[in-house]
Amino acid sequence: MTTLYQALMLILQVVWFVMIVHIILSWLLNFQVLNIRQPLVAQLWYGLNNLLEPIYGPIRRVLPNTAGLDLAPLVAFIILLILRQALQNNAGFFYGY
Repeated sequence: MTTLYQALMLILQVVWFVMIVHIILSWLLNFQVLNIRQPLVAQLWYGLNNLLEPIYGPIRRVLPNTAGLDLAPLVAFIILLILRQALQNNAGFFYGY
C-alpha cells in the first residue's frame, strides 16, 4: 500500500508542476513576453492545453461564464491542493498504522 500512496503523490505532484507551467506560460503570453507564433512556444502551449483540458473541461461546464476570465485553472489548482492534503492526512491508511 505504500507504493500506492507514493504513486498517487507522484501523480499529484506532476499534475501540480504541469499546471504551474501552464499558468506561468499563459501569463507570459497574455503580457506578450512570449509569442504564440514561435514554434516552440506554440507547441508547448497547445501540448499543455491538450494535456490539461480533461481536467479543466468539466470544471468549465460547472462554473458560470465569466467573459475573458478563466477560473477553471484556479479551481483545479485548489482541488489539487485539497486532494494532496487529504492524501497526506490519510497516509496512515496506506502504511497500515
